Amino acid sequence: MLPILYSFRRCPFAMRARWALLEAGLVVHWREIELKRKPVEMLECSAKGTVPVLVLPDGTVIDESEAVMRWALTQADPRGLLLSDGASALISENDGVFKHHLDRFKYTDRYPGESRDEHRDAGLRILFGWSQRLEQHPWLLGPAISLADAALWPFVRQWRLADPDGFEANGQLAPLRVWLNRFLEDPSFERLMQRADPWCTGGLQPLFPADATAVPLDEPLFHLALKDDWEQAQDTSNYQWSTRGMRLDQVGFIHCSWQEQVAKTFERFYADAGDVLLLEIDPKRLTAPLRADAIPTGELFPHLYGHLPIEAVRSITPYGSDG
Repeated sequence: MLPILYSFRRCPFAMRARWALLEAGLVVHWREIELKRKPVEMLECSAKGTVPVLVLPDGTVIDESEAVMRWALTQADPRGLLLSDGASALISENDGVFKHHLDRFKYTDRYPGESRDEHRDAGLRILFGWSQRLEQHPWLLGPAISLADAALWPFVRQWRLADPDGFEANGQLAPLRVWLNRFLEDPSFERLMQRADPWCTGGLQPLFPADATAVPLDEPLFHLALKDDWEQAQDTSNYQWSTRGMRLDQVGFIHCSWQEQVAKTFERFYADAGDVLLLEIDPKRLTAPLRADAIPTGELFPHLYGHLPIEAVRSITPYGSDG
């Protein structure tokens, strides 16, 4: 059974929850809602009526977006987002005072008596502080992406949508613009913002992400590895290379193939790589999530969202152009 996610495409709280589900390699039943006609099933799970709401197969309900993110990344955190200190303070600032000013700046007509200019200035002071952080390193808490980055970017995007000209013209926000564009230009953004018709009882039950599916556990998986990389993995009992020259913590998953895909993968990426090994993997012995994701051509490839335990490898054979 899969978890059920109640979501609304443009809500920044729901966006960051979906982002974390993508990051963790998870697949869920996706129930897009209409804000004016919320499903009875969602309200029975969470009376507060806000998204996201994640219902786990055992009936557990998680209805706070940060909690959904943390749950997802507890299942798999291939880039180590939960490891950085300081995320909670930034998320609290975003969800509290910044969201307060953002709402009153973007939707001033909903708050009679409030000054749009005052809330713009207050929100900008917070954005300037975040931008100053990014003058020192590429991410809010240091050289690596963290939970804070993943939690804040949908709200910075909303600010930009409220005042695109001001956001683009402000020199103090230049580092923040570069940072935000990393998310908006990443292929995962398009997957994150896929559209779905509002869900109704008895209707179709799409999956999120819509261009992915679960990986069968009764069919072997394959991975092409450089011989040196595989030999180094023996020291830790875990193989952590995603593909040729790229590690798991850089890409976010380990590229795998089904048997019929191996030859083309070799020809495209490994034909001149020297000593290459073909690893046959038993998916039942993996502990990290597996998800089959579509490449731009639409073809699905299995991806492992965590390290590969060497004991899950059933056979290791040299592989070349005649393999």
